[in-house]
Amino acid sequence: MILEPLTSAEDGALPGELLTELTALYASNRAFHALSGDFPDPDDIRPEQVAAALADELAEPAAQVLLARSKGRVVGVGITLDRHPDPADPDPWIGLLMVDADQQRRGYGRELAGLIEERFRQDGRTGVRLAVLDGNEAGLAFWGSLGYEVIGHRRDLAADRPCSVLRKPLP
Repeated sequence: MILEPLTSAEDGALPGELLTELTALYASNRAFHALSGDFPDPDDIRPEQVAAALADELAEPAAQVLLARSKGRVVGVGITLDRHPDPADPDPWIGLLMVDADQQRRGYGRELAGLIEERFRQDGRTGVRLAVLDGNEAGLAFWGSLGYEVIGHRRDLAADRPCSVLRKPLP
């Protein structure tokens, strides 16, 4: 798997083929989007909505959007935050890790998470956090299988949704 940072073109637009791939990836995860409410209709996720969501992520200076490619095809996306808005929180965050639904259960999610963790480890970070929306039992099980432990419960900052906060030490 190759991990590459996403950068938008000077005009803020993503190349058409890439946007098509990313829209298909997002649309394939209908159940997650129905739970998250990130898109108005999880059965009709449109390219302009995905482009706007990614532009919002890229507008945050501490955020990075990472594309996971296998055999040249985008199979996943990871969105990270180098630092949380809460100054008392010392850890970087994984804001989103999503694998194309047709490619799930092939190890891509585990590999993508490992590559993100390694990037943070190389930066000298000692742990990483993430939040899992209440009701996302599959997400909670996935992260738990990777060694993440629930350290608290709170509402997310973006949409005030109830979440479990997980952390994994990075030795």
